[in-house]
Amino acid sequence: MASCGVLRTCFCPTLSSQDRLPFLPNSKSKYNSVIITAAQDNNAASVDKHTMVTSEKQQGRRNPRLTRSLNFSGEKPSTPVLDTINYPIHMKNLSLGELENLAGEVREEIVYTVSKTGGHLSSSLGVTELTIALHHVFNTPDDKIIWDVGHQAYAHKILTGRRSRMHTIRQTSGLAGFPKRDESIYDAFGAGHSSTSISAGLGMAIGRDLLGKNNHVISVIGDGAMTAGQAYEAMNNAGYLDSNLIIILNDNGQVSLPTATVDGPAPPVGALSKALTNLQSSRKFRQLREAAKGLTKTVGGQAHEIAAKVDEYMRGMVGGSNACLFEELGLYYIGPVDGHNLEDLVHILKKVQAMPAPGPVLLHIITEKGKGYAPAEISADKMHGVVKFDAMSGKQLKVKSKTLSYTQYFAESLIAEAERDEKIVAIHAAMGGGTGLNLFQKRFPERCFDVGIAEQHAVTFAAGLATEGLKPFCAIYSSFLQRGFDQVAHDVDLQKLPVRFAMDRAGVVGADGPTHCGAFDTTFMACLPNMVVMAPSCESELMHMVATAAAIDDRPSCFRYPRGNGIGYILPQNNKGTPLEIGKGRVLKEGSRVAILGYGTIVQNCLAAAKHLQVIGISATVADARFCKPLDGDLIRQLVKEHEVLITVEEGSIGGFSSHVSHFLALNGLLDGKLKWRPMMLPDRYINHGSQRGQVEEAGLSSRHIAATVLSLIGENKDSLHLLKL
Repeated sequence: MASCGVLRTCFCPTLSSQDRLPFLPNSKSKYNSVIITAAQDNNAASVDKHTMVTSEKQQGRRNPRLTRSLNFSGEKPSTPVLDTINYPIHMKNLSLGELENLAGEVREEIVYTVSKTGGHLSSSLGVTELTIALHHVFNTPDDKIIWDVGHQAYAHKILTGRRSRMHTIRQTSGLAGFPKRDESIYDAFGAGHSSTSISAGLGMAIGRDLLGKNNHVISVIGDGAMTAGQAYEAMNNAGYLDSNLIIILNDNGQVSLPTATVDGPAPPVGALSKALTNLQSSRKFRQLREAAKGLTKTVGGQAHEIAAKVDEYMRGMVGGSNACLFEELGLYYIGPVDGHNLEDLVHILKKVQAMPAPGPVLLHIITEKGKGYAPAEISADKMHGVVKFDAMSGKQLKVKSKTLSYTQYFAESLIAEAERDEKIVAIHAAMGGGTGLNLFQKRFPERCFDVGIAEQHAVTFAAGLATEGLKPFCAIYSSFLQRGFDQVAHDVDLQKLPVRFAMDRAGVVGADGPTHCGAFDTTFMACLPNMVVMAPSCESELMHMVATAAAIDDRPSCFRYPRGNGIGYILPQNNKGTPLEIGKGRVLKEGSRVAILGYGTIVQNCLAAAKHLQVIGISATVADARFCKPLDGDLIRQLVKEHEVLITVEEGSIGGFSSHVSHFLALNGLLDGKLKWRPMMLPDRYINHGSQRGQVEEAGLSSRHIAATVLSLIGENKDSLHLLKL
């Protein structure tokens, strides 16, 4: 059997998992990593991931946790300790017992609040003890805590002066669902997308050093976010720069995203997930490496270069396959540590805090997503993001809809195409549940690829598949595809490879706010010379565009669709769409004086605007562009020729569909006459979180706003505006 133990640089032997010893030396000198290692024989199994580092105070015993019964009745819980905490400074003098009681009360507060508002639940429950320990030990906001992604920061918000506003979270004018710099000085760095915390933390650490400050910087990142390349780039740079930086790896064995397969939660993909269960290191390597660093400090000069060469040589000779990945990157590894044991966490964090020059340190903690709340523990991934729910049972109070989500319509349509074409494959970036490809994976497990939170890799991986004659569909949220734009341009479009991009969550997205708003995809995709760019006006059109993309085999293509449900349009038989003629739109409603040309599902608002106008005797033509690139030039010429007013409408940023129409109008002399043309798009600013309907109103893209724009151009009086309640 494999044996586990803690390695230290004083030539201590490998210990069994039952052994206890002091965690760190009392010396203030720079310390070596503390590592759980495994010595395996021929029959060795993988090391138990839950073997933990403990403090000397806990030799021979484990501190009981969550001993008191927590109140998840749905009634406001009693929180005597939490009631004394307004800011982290109020936690400094709490005893260990009081901290443990505080953890229970914070859990109750999170469940009570989120049950009323909806939001991110299980990620925040999983880091409750860590959050309390960090704010108890470190001096925030002078010490900086950066939360990767940020959906686990609810406890952090509660403890940093925002408890009284938690009932507004993710609502219009309320608290953001993620850390936000202009919301609180305790939010050191804004987040929403993954794998940015180490880069930001390293920048803050170097900035601190250059300015002569001495505060601590702590980056908290999950094992799922560690699957992204940026995290490794940052760790590599951190190891080289050797600035004091604390990285906390929150290892809960799940990607904190809607990644689940149809059959249940999915663990992070890739070699790292396996490596975290069996971390190993070389004692001799660490000792020689530290000796080299000590020599450098003593001798100086060219010793830096000599030490670097010794370090590199010893990595290859001693490290080999048994070297800890993080050590190879130049980080001091500590762990694994029980992330739900406050005594351990506080003890270890104080030790790390006290070291004068540790360089980059990685503390590996083991947590359970949804900890302390049984419904979340049982089904942690499904309670990652929740609507309002019954606190006692965990049952979510979802409003039943007569239609499916656009995400589901996409998935069903892609399955229908794949049934008939075995070359179709699907790729997603740790978002099987979010993109609907968990349904595709259930039907075609060998043809669906989860690449982890790695959008850049996903795009180029899809490009490679395309070179072999396969038909890859790369399903990525609009805002997440921003992370892979260089690969889209350089690896796909430049080579004219037929990769199909399904861009979910296009347009405003509601409570997730600006970090997830799909505002820019039309702009950055339609500027590429070879890209076919489409947007459906309804779920039926979406299925036709899936079929169209499958049929395009000589260049890349993409189509965007929103968060939310379809409108109930009649679907094609067996969910199998019919390929559309490339670059051809359609007229949905004939009128005479005004033409409204919509792109995407905003077409439904255009149709509603035409009905408003009809009430006061104004006849409006409504057309569905379908394509931004190539544009339907014949349709645009027809609309200009037959109408005095042309309105273009899109739920995207400046530089998108309306920009392409304006170029066409100008280059073809269609603006040289009496045409009155106005573009309507998202405003040139970020739209804060709230309801999708409220965001559309704020953006000025509701049916009433479209009608009002028409009236302003044709010179109607105020009575007309009053009739339309504008």
